[in-house]
Amino acid sequence: MTAIAHRYEFAYLFDVANGNPNGDPDAGNLPRLDPETNRGLVTDVALKRKIRNFVALEKEDAPGYAIYMQEKAILNDQHQKAWEALDIPPDAKDAYKKLPKDEAKARSITAWMCGNFFDVRTFGAVMTTGVNAGQVRGPVQLAFASSVEPVLPLEISITRMAVTTKKEADAQSGDNRTMGRKHILPYGLYRAHGFVSAKLAERTGFSEDDLQLLWRALINMFEHDRSAARGEMAARKLIVFEHEHPMGDAPAHVLFESVKVERATPEDDGPARSFADYRVTVDAGALPPGVRMTEYL
Repeated sequence: MTAIAHRYEFAYLFDVANGNPNGDPDAGNLPRLDPETNRGLVTDVALKRKIRNFVALEKEDAPGYAIYMQEKAILNDQHQKAWEALDIPPDAKDAYKKLPKDEAKARSITAWMCGNFFDVRTFGAVMTTGVNAGQVRGPVQLAFASSVEPVLPLEISITRMAVTTKKEADAQSGDNRTMGRKHILPYGLYRAHGFVSAKLAERTGFSEDDLQLLWRALINMFEHDRSAARGEMAARKLIVFEHEHPMGDAPAHVLFESVKVERATPEDDGPARSFADYRVTVDAGALPPGVRMTEYL
């Protein structure tokens, strides 16, 4: 497959209602917050995880679309697949810890990882952990998502009509209730920015088919990621900027500044409770020459 020939940036809007979009394990799984502004945060890692999960579901391990960073994966085993598939014996002294001295063979190992694992050729990977398969800088990068306005996490008490052990049941005289807590946001609209480099895509083989799969994943990934903890999450807008020149025709921040997210009713200063409370506009007339905008959703 031929690598993409254009640079892209994208602004991505998604929301959550009565759920926790990305819990912080260092804070009792509370929704992540910027402590200075109380705006919600969702990490790039969390978004990439959902993209990987969508690709795994859609492609079902089709050739070229395996997932490198998957649940319960042993990364060194993933690396060794490349050595074995290419029938490259390790140096007896280093036992897979170093790439072959022959540069062509070394490159072929890393290229095999890119060709077979979607997330390696998309996001990149450091594959030098014991069994060495090289290092890849991926063409697709995501920044943290931040909520458009401050959010207010709530702690909700929940009851389970069962206990774990007979000892707990005896202590409750058969009442068999377990109390628990869950953390939610009543509502939050989040904005994330992403970047796609054509020049880095040349090195990993990230293709037009891969790019279209990435857009499909961003549009549909929450539809296949439902859980009681996450409430209702939905992709709301995907605004893609395409550059004519592979190196780009304008700085990314200039393009992102053309996307405005504002209250639909400016005088409404109460808490937002739905996407309908916002208006999203793009100043298409302010786009620099050589940049084309496509809006999804």
